[in-house]
Amino acid sequence: MKLSAENPPAPKDVLLAMFHAAVRAAAPENIVAHLPSAPTGRVLVLGAGKASAAMAAAVERAWPSVEMSGLVVTRYGHGAACERIEVVEAGHPVPDAQGQRAAERMLELARAAGPDDLVLALISGGGSSLLVKPAPGLSLDDKREVTRQLLACGATIQELNCVRKHLSGIKGGRLALAAAPAKVLTFVISDVPGDDPSMVASGPTLGDTTTSTQALAIVDRYRLNVPESVRRHLTGALVSPCTLDALASRCAIVAHPQMSLDAAAAAARALGAEPIILGDDIQGEAREVAASMARMTLDHVRSPGGRSSRRVFLSGGETTVTVRAPGRGGRNSEFLLALTIALGSTPGISAIACDTDGIDGSEDNAGAVMDPSSLRRAAELGLDPQEFLFENDSYSLFQALGDLVTTGPTRTNVNDFRAILVEVDPS
Repeated sequence: MKLSAENPPAPKDVLLAMFHAAVRAAAPENIVAHLPSAPTGRVLVLGAGKASAAMAAAVERAWPSVEMSGLVVTRYGHGAACERIEVVEAGHPVPDAQGQRAAERMLELARAAGPDDLVLALISGGGSSLLVKPAPGLSLDDKREVTRQLLACGATIQELNCVRKHLSGIKGGRLALAAAPAKVLTFVISDVPGDDPSMVASGPTLGDTTTSTQALAIVDRYRLNVPESVRRHLTGALVSPCTLDALASRCAIVAHPQMSLDAAAAAARALGAEPIILGDDIQGEAREVAASMARMTLDHVRSPGGRSSRRVFLSGGETTVTVRAPGRGGRNSEFLLALTIALGSTPGISAIACDTDGIDGSEDNAGAVMDPSSLRRAAELGLDPQEFLFENDSYSLFQALGDLVTTGPTRTNVNDFRAILVEVDPS
């Protein structure tokens, strides 16, 4: 893209360029730089998450002569071609029987590992749903029901994964315990605010410090109507956390949200915009985060010199949505719709909100973009954005405007990407 003072890039081009730069920075191929020297013994690759298949393919290419086998489970449509490592696709965000079968087979493979073997764990966001092994006394239907309720109530990813760990026979370090006495090396692409690796995919190979008491408190805090078997399991404290001392496991984070925001900031500078990174771990209800960011942006625009340069506010993290209606849309498009309404067609402000995995919630888009004309264009179509927000139907509104961002699965995941661009005042 050739830049000049007379021909600056269009706002949408700037926003999309930053998003694509953010995704590239989290590419699964980053794992290659973290791999040790090729081992001489057998390597067992086990993995779960939206990036696990692409990570496995990168490991195969990096170690072409190593004796290698294994199994990774990823979301439907997120697979990658592997020759020595089996790739299974399963349900996300609600677990299914395919994921349960994969988890049971993974535990069998781990138990067969010997003391001279290296177990290479490839973990990324989405693995909590994809790697499902109900704890004794629980069923897959129990896990599915709890997951549905947690996804709809506005719980944070940390709360969601705390509960998942204590209803699981494989998460919270239990996969690594099954592999003992083999050495375990874990590579993580982080999608959780704060980058606690034990929370990514609920930490199947890493120590856990949460308790079943905390999990039960989360269930009660959100007033979930969980199956009696779940409450009995958590109340009985049948599951003890796997401490770090109990696991001979090493871990490296190969990609995380801050890396992607830094890459987006570099792209912004190259396109003539001054980046301001607000944080890579922003959480909260999507509508409330949008309202806060709208106030911040409007305060900036109204300040002396607020439009003296092209400036972009970048942020990551993971917002939540309390589902109140059966509309279509994920947390990023809901954030963007609430932001659009709050900005009220203020001139010179455009924005993008996308999930770096390419799938916003359960829809086929990564997210959406907006600009100062969004509300006017909606009115011309006879559409009320406030009504779409009330119905949790942000996807349909942005689809009607032609402003969805559709990339398909990116095969990585460092969570939400948001950018609010303030244009130079031409006067």
